[in-house]
Amino acid sequence: MIYLIKTHFEIKETIVTILADSDLFIEIAKKELAAGRFIVENYIAENPFFEVTLEAYEPDPSAHPLICRMIDAANTFGIGPMSTVAGVIAEAAVLKMKEAGATVAVIDNGGDIALYNAGTKPLVIGIYAGKSNVRNLGFSIEPSSEILGICTSSGTVGHSISFGISDAAIIFSKNVALSDAAATALGNALKEQGKENIEKALDVVKVPEIDGAVLIEGNDIGIWGKVPKIVKANVNYDLITKGE
Repeated sequence: MIYLIKTHFEIKETIVTILADSDLFIEIAKKELAAGRFIVENYIAENPFFEVTLEAYEPDPSAHPLICRMIDAANTFGIGPMSTVAGVIAEAAVLKMKEAGATVAVIDNGGDIALYNAGTKPLVIGIYAGKSNVRNLGFSIEPSSEILGICTSSGTVGHSISFGISDAAIIFSKNVALSDAAATALGNALKEQGKENIEKALDVVKVPEIDGAVLIEGNDIGIWGKVPKIVKANVNYDLITKGE
């Protein structure tokens, strides 16, 4: 049986929950999260427009690979690269944990999750859709040798920029940076209530490398692609990773 350790960690605006099967991997995650922030902060210091633009950013082959990954993912949807920052930093940290020998490694960076589950049992990730009546449900994530991105954007929850009205726009992809960008794009796409508008919004994320998507607004849910099994879950909303 694998016993998991859960830790809350904050560094400046980055507020995360880390889950792993050893304290060693928790410390690796903290170090890598700090390193990721340092890379992004340094690039912004030299390229301030990178932080504020909400549109596609000119590729920069000379930049650090993490920065290039952010730009590539965001440009897929024509949005600003900072839309990917939580996912890409979480992904880099989970990759380091995996390389160090972790069996289970999860980082929830404000609702943008990088998950590696090479254990023997599924992990259940709860769904948080604010004031929506969609509650106490989760996704059952089966064991896999690959890292999975589960990223969420919302027009009604949290402080991140969204130009839509969704309670939760959830994306699944093995490219966590792309998952993060797609969640933002999907959330932006839903401007009006109604099942037909949800279906139309989902068209935005039907691109290569996106496995599946779930879009929740009020009592309505739209699902596209390959989505993990949805199960009943006792979701403790006080434990959700979020800032003040």
